Amino acid sequence: MNPSEEFSEQGISQQNLRKASCMTVVTLAYQSLGVVYGDLSTSPLYVYKTTFSGKLSLREKDEEIYGVFSFIFWTFTLVALFKYVLIVMSADDNGEGGTFALYSLLCRHARLSILPNQQATDEKLLSYVTHGSMETWQSFALKSFFEKHPRFRKGLFIFVLLGTCMAIGDGVLTPTISVLSAVSGVKLKITALHDNYVVLISCVIIVGLFSLQHHGTHRVAFMFAPIVATWLLCISSIGIYNIFRWNPYIFHALSPIYMLKFLKNTGTEGWISLGGVVLSITGVETMFADLGHFSSLSIRVAFSFLVYPCLVLAYMGEAAFLSKHHEDIQRSFYKAIPEAVFWPVFIVATLAAVVGSQAVISATFSLISQCCVLNCFPFVKIIHTSSKIYGQIYIPEVNWILMCLCLAVTIGLRDTNMMGHAYGLAVTTVMFVTTCLMSLVMIIVWKQRIAIAVAFLLFFGSVELLYISASVYKVPEGGWIPLALSFIFMAIMYIWNYGMAKKHEFDVENKVSMNRIVSLGPSLGMVRVPGIGLIYSNLVSGVPAVFGHFVTNLPAFHQVLVFVCVKSIQVPYISEKDRLVISRVGPKEYSMFQCIVRYGYKDLQQENYDFENRLVSGIIQFVEAEEDSTLRPTSIPCGELGNLDVPTFDAPNHNLINSKCKDNIEQFSCDILETKTSMEHLGSSPLKDESLEILRAKESGVAFILGHSYAKAKKSSSILKKFAINVVFTFLSKNCREPNVVLNVPHTSLLEVGMIYYV
Repeated sequence: MNPSEEFSEQGISQQNLRKASCMTVVTLAYQSLGVVYGDLSTSPLYVYKTTFSGKLSLREKDEEIYGVFSFIFWTFTLVALFKYVLIVMSADDNGEGGTFALYSLLCRHARLSILPNQQATDEKLLSYVTHGSMETWQSFALKSFFEKHPRFRKGLFIFVLLGTCMAIGDGVLTPTISVLSAVSGVKLKITALHDNYVVLISCVIIVGLFSLQHHGTHRVAFMFAPIVATWLLCISSIGIYNIFRWNPYIFHALSPIYMLKFLKNTGTEGWISLGGVVLSITGVETMFADLGHFSSLSIRVAFSFLVYPCLVLAYMGEAAFLSKHHEDIQRSFYKAIPEAVFWPVFIVATLAAVVGSQAVISATFSLISQCCVLNCFPFVKIIHTSSKIYGQIYIPEVNWILMCLCLAVTIGLRDTNMMGHAYGLAVTTVMFVTTCLMSLVMIIVWKQRIAIAVAFLLFFGSVELLYISASVYKVPEGGWIPLALSFIFMAIMYIWNYGMAKKHEFDVENKVSMNRIVSLGPSLGMVRVPGIGLIYSNLVSGVPAVFGHFVTNLPAFHQVLVFVCVKSIQVPYISEKDRLVISRVGPKEYSMFQCIVRYGYKDLQQENYDFENRLVSGIIQFVEAEEDSTLRPTSIPCGELGNLDVPTFDAPNHNLINSKCKDNIEQFSCDILETKTSMEHLGSSPLKDESLEILRAKESGVAFILGHSYAKAKKSSSILKKFAINVVFTFLSKNCREPNVVLNVPHTSLLEVGMIYYV
């Protein structure tokens, strides 16, 4: 693999980017075309058509056409170029972008996180670092405000969910409007073709697109960039041709004066039509969201030197054509194509529409995966589609739901104008959410003066609110679709998050007292059988209620007990060396440990390695470090136990160690017992007695104990709450992936303990 391919697959940080060659940046910029700009580059297919729908179609004069192009140019320049490329893309979270990245930054710097199980040790992670410029009174005041008013923290979380749900709605609307707009061009050559056949062809392409998702985009990714690059060069060349042939003076429309004339002459009809203009910037949010796959510089280079000029020329050329062909306003894109190149451009347009749809579908998969990690969406099956590109995933349930929704919208609306109204509302809402979050980031994270953040919010927020108001007016004509989808997804996310939060509260309130455990003695009041018992819980400390429920029903338990807590942290990724945090529970003779498994919001929680061996190796490292010194062990990678240099510790039953055990995991399998004298690599001396006992227990077998909780609303709860918990949350719990599948627990070693908690 050459360096450019490696960078494109794994992403590069800003520090490494400085060392990268210019050729690497250019290569990344080229490869980003197929992933980032597929949606944005296909907008010319339907922008003018949607803008001049309705009553504005009766006022197709040159000044109106000039005014629309002026709006397109300045919207594209201000929002896409200045807001996203120059400002927003600087607010990355360890190289990651998107709505969740902004919210993650705010959560860490202002302690807004609503995720449970957050610990002080998490803040020691390199990716969690929050120190920077000095605290200002504005940032301190804003942090204090959120700390004192939990309702505003919750409101901000719901606001982020709104933007997320609207972005998911894009996954439904982009394939429908892109494919139908591209296919509808065939009617210019085959005039007898009925609309039903256009819809049928579009549906076939959509079904084929979603049916191929399970293969993964990496198998055809090498085709994406050439298709989009060819498409951009085609439409820009056609734009230049139309400018010189039909109206060389169209560049006069670049003046913002034409925007004022447009609104003055058209009035309400012109304001309503702005819902179509906003379609010219659909896909700009993808530039920021896909930051982790490339670099900010490569995406900026691709946009500034290719995407931006090509699309401006395409819109300008189409406006030049329309200034001389007012009657072709509803089919202007394909009418503006010279006869000799119509069919090649039609084929490239269809392929570009598929590429644009593919990018949005993949982004939807990634978004829902993040929601699952943050307890905002029911657990679904997540499949890696590439062994090299980490971020490429496939979610079967979501894929088929999206396909059904796309087919329903395509067959139900059958009109790209109505789809455009819906699309515009979804896009502008996501942009407005980003603008609001960016204003908070400027104050809290960047420590900028409040005047700068307010100016940013007022300027870009007013532009986006103008377009939102125009799109809202079109709610009866298709704009209700993203609202309905967002309401459904938001209801699912909020109810699921609420139910999971209440489950955590129940676990905290009902955890078993450590004093009670100690009073039972080393045998825990029962027979200790050979083997290791892994008890999964939602607690980072203490003994979960599921353990007490288990021991009251069974008279025996395992020789070694490990309480495992899988939790998420508000950072994009956790390195393998920092994945596990191990501590001892109770006195040494109890052989009880606590293991915290940490994940970032972009990490996938399905382990691809043998978790049992990995965990045992971490515990042995902890025991060896603990017995080699009466000092608190620090972070120790595998193979370095012979050179310990550790500070003191205070509590013997809470010795922390960051287990770094990625390499040589298989050395801790059961055949270690046969060659235990050869394990000098674990330290300067052979294994201690407790370590050997742990290995023998591992050889006897590992059992996984999971709590199977059932939520029920209290009798005193309202009807709405009873419906949300007893019906919706219960339905989602029964039909989502079970925890044992999510955690990749083998069925032959699984024990489930049923419990009921009341909300």
